[in-house]
Amino acid sequence: MRRTPITLGALTLAAGLALTACGSGSEAADKPDVKVEGAFIPAPASGDMAAGFFTVHNKGAADTLTSVSSDISQTVSLHTTKGGVMKEQKSFAVPANGELDFERGGNHVMFENLKRKPAEGDKVSVQLHFAKSGNVKVSFPVKVATYNPSHASH
Repeated sequence: MRRTPITLGALTLAAGLALTACGSGSEAADKPDVKVEGAFIPAPASGDMAAGFFTVHNKGAADTLTSVSSDISQTVSLHTTKGGVMKEQKSFAVPANGELDFERGGNHVMFENLKRKPAEGDKVSVQLHFAKSGNVKVSFPVKVATYNPSHASH
């Protein structure tokens, strides 16, 4: 009957090691893995404001986009549009293993009080500030004013 306590002890130790291994592997899963794609700014019609659009892909834990900055503008703010009404947002949740879209008619960033009017073909340096992922630098190409990637030819 002495084998039973040793066997139970071995099983307990094995289970504990398995849980520890799972725990250490989950550290990577606890971190966001954000990548920004499809960024662009339509060439603005006026000289003092522009909008920016992009998609955040996240292959990890949830994160939050807290702000955006760029040397082209004194103020860059986050906005959402619902029912044709634009409203400034303090932040946007980036879902775990999901996407956050900034697109025409929806979420977007506003570059206000532009220091210079970006022209088609320019590239604008933008920093996205995430709560967990830190700063992500993205180059936003300036496209023709009517550019819409969902309708663009690939």
